[in-house]
Amino acid sequence: MITLHHLENSRSQRILWLLEELGVEYDIKHYKRDAKTSLAPPELLAIHPLGKSPVITDGDITVAESGAIIEYLVGNYGDGSLLPAEGTPERLAYTYWLHYAEGSFMPYMIISLIMARIESAPVPFFLKPVTKGIAGKVKDGFLNPNVKRNLEFIEATLKNSKWFCGDSMTAADIQMSFPLEAAAVRTNLKASYPKSAAYLKRIHALPAYKTALEKGGPYALMGG
Repeated sequence: MITLHHLENSRSQRILWLLEELGVEYDIKHYKRDAKTSLAPPELLAIHPLGKSPVITDGDITVAESGAIIEYLVGNYGDGSLLPAEGTPERLAYTYWLHYAEGSFMPYMIISLIMARIESAPVPFFLKPVTKGIAGKVKDGFLNPNVKRNLEFIEATLKNSKWFCGDSMTAADIQMSFPLEAAAVRTNLKASYPKSAAYLKRIHALPAYKTALEKGGPYALMGG
């Protein structure tokens, strides 16, 4: 039996969605973030040495990292679903977007969250201009231009196809859901990137996505 070790407000929500799409039997073990630090609880260290989520266990097998979990579940339980055929352009695109989500785009969303926390951190009044100035320089000189470039790239891709790998939804779309949801928190996607906004609206309407939300519990996007 597959067990998803599910941390609230985290990337494991998309693994829950994948399990629903695959229609496999699974259990959920819920974990809550620390109320003060927003960090994962130490109990997750008993499942994986890094103490992070998502993690799944399948019998004696433990798999961590969203991309690795997706590859494991689709490869062992997908029966060919959510995966383009070998040797096709769609399969190459699938591999790319599966890794792009966390390797290229998501780091900018994390930096964005960190910068927001630096700007709002409680510091003595005479240090406030310093912290805001540092955050502003990072955002203006590095973060914002890179976020814009990536969102334009994503928008151009979704202008040419309904999903990231063509006309059919794949597990790469599930992988891309979290960073795009994070982008929707920091950017007005509807105004600036309408195809991306429509894409999120489309996945949020999927029955399996809705069921995963009901089972997953709190999911305040980028909530720590």
